[in-house]
Amino acid sequence: MTTVSELPSPLTLLPRAQAGDEHAMNHLLTGITPYVARICRSITHDDGADATQDALLAIYRGLGTLREPAAFYGWVRSVTVREAVRAAKRYGEERACPHPESGQETNPLDAVHISDVLERLSRAHRQVLTLRVYGLNEEEMAELLSLPVGTVRSRLFRARRRFQEAWQQPSAA
Repeated sequence: MTTVSELPSPLTLLPRAQAGDEHAMNHLLTGITPYVARICRSITHDDGADATQDALLAIYRGLGTLREPAAFYGWVRSVTVREAVRAAKRYGEERACPHPESGQETNPLDAVHISDVLERLSRAHRQVLTLRVYGLNEEEMAELLSLPVGTVRSRLFRARRRFQEAWQQPSAA
């Protein structure tokens, strides 16, 4: 049995998957599933598994439209964030858990503090901060959230301010 660590890289599999090789497509989707799942969990929390399935299906269906292989991971991230936001809306998400995992080594206590501060923010503020961390600009956020750009900018401004205020105050716990 092949393990994920033995799979060829997604960029190696991409041309074969786009050409219709089902074996390559399966390996490609298996290889990106942990990345997709992390993004989905950080946006949808409890509905992460459903959002992950939705995102992988959208990636499967849209893979033929990707023209630049070097843009693969950015495209996957974009599709995944879009599907996770849709899932959050569809399932009435009220408990977003927006602390995306980064590849950087950090103090584990910082992650706990950041998570605590984010949990004290409103859902709308957590959502825009999460999308910003994933690299979306105001226009992209507005489109994903079905909001005017001005509303997104206002929420982002207020979310940053609330985060800073909450960061400086100890938890009520």
